[in-house]
Amino acid sequence: MAGRVVVYGGRGALGNACVQHFKKNNWWVLSIDMAANETADANVLVEKDATWVDQESAVLSQVGSALSDSKVDAVICVAGGWAGGNAAKDLAKNSDLMWRQSVWTSAISAAIGANYLKPGGVLSLTGAKPALDGTPGMIGYGMAKAAVHQLTKSLAGKDSGLPDNSLVVAILPVTLDTPMNRKWMPKADFSTWTPLEFVADTFLKWTKGEERPTSGSLLQVITENSATKLIPAE
Repeated sequence: MAGRVVVYGGRGALGNACVQHFKKNNWWVLSIDMAANETADANVLVEKDATWVDQESAVLSQVGSALSDSKVDAVICVAGGWAGGNAAKDLAKNSDLMWRQSVWTSAISAAIGANYLKPGGVLSLTGAKPALDGTPGMIGYGMAKAAVHQLTKSLAGKDSGLPDNSLVVAILPVTLDTPMNRKWMPKADFSTWTPLEFVADTFLKWTKGEERPTSGSLLQVITENSATKLIPAE
């Protein structure tokens, strides 16, 4: 076994790609989601209608049981979702959904890292490049992702509660090449979409100590002509 990794959002398109990629490379994988990932070595199921506090308590307890006395090399949060909309209609409804999907999951991942990550381990969260600026057509989404960016910076700072020498980073994708995105945007330029395998392999490299960015980095994931680069946000 190469090591241990937690994937929060392990049943989503990117999460499943991460689970598969780590398993293929002989890692022990714990998936956290509302449904089990059969490829993972262990699963923690999240109760969708539970409060944020109750979700954190239940997830931390189940992760502890699954790990026994072990620690993990990485906690990778790729949970999230998307909702459009401006201030004219359903702003609170859309914002609440985005907060649950992106901020709750990121904060609980941070708590997992504080309790179960090895010194020098990796905590990766998922922001969004559009949230570096205003997002008037998707306000709730932009607010939630901007909060993830702030959380990343805070966790990388002194006395954040994470183990010594932890790497905390957020990836900021534009469009991921998922089956659902292809379904809804069939005429898009797929050469500008980021392959899931690139992201999963990037996580693997960081977890192995390779090509690590500076802790606290917000890394824009830019794909042009089917070539992907990680570009730190200014």
